[in-house]
Amino acid sequence: MDQARAGEFDEFVAARWSALLHLARLLTGGDRHRAEDLVQESLVKLWFVWPKVAEEAPEAYVRTVMARAAARSARRRWWGERPVEQLPESAAGGDVSAAVAERSRLEAALGRLSAKQRAAVVLRYYQDLPERQVAEALGCPLGTARSHTARGVARLRQLLTDVIEPVG
Repeated sequence: MDQARAGEFDEFVAARWSALLHLARLLTGGDRHRAEDLVQESLVKLWFVWPKVAEEAPEAYVRTVMARAAARSARRRWWGERPVEQLPESAAGGDVSAAVAERSRLEAALGRLSAKQRAAVVLRYYQDLPERQVAEALGCPLGTARSHTARGVARLRQLLTDVIEPVG
């Protein structure tokens, strides 16, 4: 790749890193480390095809790669650490804003969806993509993408309306 193309790639990454990382966090169920890995792996794939997609839609390409990779990785069995519902007590106290709490609650609920449902919901409603682009990104027929989205939203509604009674 020539120097000018490499510079364009660097500019794209610098401009879109934050948005791509946020998308990846949603696709991975809120796991920041897995999200960073997902973005990096996707950008490596973009690097190799940059001359072909730079003029067209590099963000759509990365979004597709990320959605498919997140769905694939969710099917693999992983024996490492597992996230828990409640964190252990921390030394740092302080008020947690309602917005952060609600975002954490939503991320936790997204994490309980299947990988395909999570990807469909995030692409359709967070990224505001049309159904056809969601289907293309997931590599499935339009009806299947609609089904994943509808079932994901229904499950999210169920998870978010279940109120856990406080102990004590």
